[in-house]
Amino acid sequence: MSRGGEVETEGISQGGHSSSRQTVLPQMTVNGSRVAPGRYALIRSLRLIFSFPSLLVVMLLTVIFAVAHKGMADPDIWWHLRNAQYLMQHGQLPRYDLYSFTVAGHPWINHEWLAEIPYYLAWRSGGFLGLKILELVLLSSIFMGLLYLCYRASSNFKAAVLASSFAVLLASVSFGPRTILFGYLFAVILLLVLQRFQQQGRGPLWLLPPLFCIWANTHGSWSLGIILFAIVFAAGLFKGKWGRVEAVPWSKAQLGKLTVTGAASVAALFVNPFGYHLVLYPLDLAFRQKLNISHVAEWISVNFHDLRGKLVLLLILSLLVSALFRGSRWTLAELFLVLFGMYSGLTYIRFLFLLAIVAAPAVAKMLDFVPPYNRAIDKPVLNALLIVAMIAGLIHYRPTSTGLQHAVEQTYPAGAVAFLKSHPPDGPLLNFYLWGGYLIWNDRDVKVFVDSRVDIFEYGGVLQDYLDLLDLNQPERILDKYHIRYVLFPAGESLSYVLQHDNRWKVNYHDQQSILFER
Repeated sequence: MSRGGEVETEGISQGGHSSSRQTVLPQMTVNGSRVAPGRYALIRSLRLIFSFPSLLVVMLLTVIFAVAHKGMADPDIWWHLRNAQYLMQHGQLPRYDLYSFTVAGHPWINHEWLAEIPYYLAWRSGGFLGLKILELVLLSSIFMGLLYLCYRASSNFKAAVLASSFAVLLASVSFGPRTILFGYLFAVILLLVLQRFQQQGRGPLWLLPPLFCIWANTHGSWSLGIILFAIVFAAGLFKGKWGRVEAVPWSKAQLGKLTVTGAASVAALFVNPFGYHLVLYPLDLAFRQKLNISHVAEWISVNFHDLRGKLVLLLILSLLVSALFRGSRWTLAELFLVLFGMYSGLTYIRFLFLLAIVAAPAVAKMLDFVPPYNRAIDKPVLNALLIVAMIAGLIHYRPTSTGLQHAVEQTYPAGAVAFLKSHPPDGPLLNFYLWGGYLIWNDRDVKVFVDSRVDIFEYGGVLQDYLDLLDLNQPERILDKYHIRYVLFPAGESLSYVLQHDNRWKVNYHDQQSILFER
């Protein structure tokens, strides 16, 4: 007899009589009823497809979709598209500024060039919808990898899904058609390789040098990957127990393999079109670009008064309570990874995604009180209904080109750009910082004052002048310095108010998003 809906088999002789010399054919039963082998295979496949773990995976994908399916909120994507188009048309990377009049010809390193190509191909294939689909694919890949990482750490699939879902909410600060998503995908792959090497004493370390080579040409977050590798490597140099923290040292053979892998990975960073200049760029960002770090929104610290800050606070309190009262045990590597992620995420909100990735496995282990999956009480029919309902919801609320176009028009000066194309400006134009990339991509005849390629504008002093304009610190002097004849700004900015009440300026165009002045 079967138990809990399980499938059984029993031996049946060819002729219907029992005999030790007769050929025995398998007979499958489902819930006590005999079924043919073909139907048995179909039932097993359907039970796997509509199992509770499958339901949880669809739920996680639904959470990702619900958070990420709207909008195109990344001002960098536009000049990324323009760079990739330039590469495709000319067969070479731009090595100096092509898009502004303030720092025209200034040497420039496009350290994200490889990540721009998939986005440009997605744009050519499907426009706004193509960009959004690529973003959703990248996010789904990241969090499916993180789910597996959490499951390997906790051996509890339900706990792994809960931890990954929380990570989605925490990481949403970096959602959008962003090149850094490739970096976080590579970070998950790196941690999966290192986790397997830790747990089994072996793993595909050979993947890491080519991974870092691709990563270095894709996004500057490769430097975070080097730190993660160094943390795991260094934690294995110690042996001992300190309360609930345990350090297990590498064997001599493991240490040798990691040393060779680390050296090869560092060497692989230099395989790029810009040589050592690209490898040194993260240091340039950290120590030279002070205005960038202090004024760009995603470089601010966590605000515990908003929802994102409260999620971080919940994470911190949960980890503390688990460590103090539930006897959670940590490896030294886990502890250092979480502490590094906590420092990074609390200091700069852009690194909350990193915190989500490194903390999720620890959260999954902390949720060991969640009952593990029990196949005997699974309900495939109910699971199937819920899966179909969620898929129907995903289809119904899917992003559309029209909806994404509308979202872009609510964020960027689409109307003003159309006006500028029909009334080309005869002189330098001062543009709003977040709109620079949009102008670069949509109006090839306009040279921008500033855009979100912050580094070269900071080097040339342009960014400081722009910040002074925002603060109304001698705006006439700065406008005269750059011979500004046109200003394209949001209507609600202080500078717009000043120019509206200055009879030396007139309004050429005005809508809900922007206002265009002419001197």
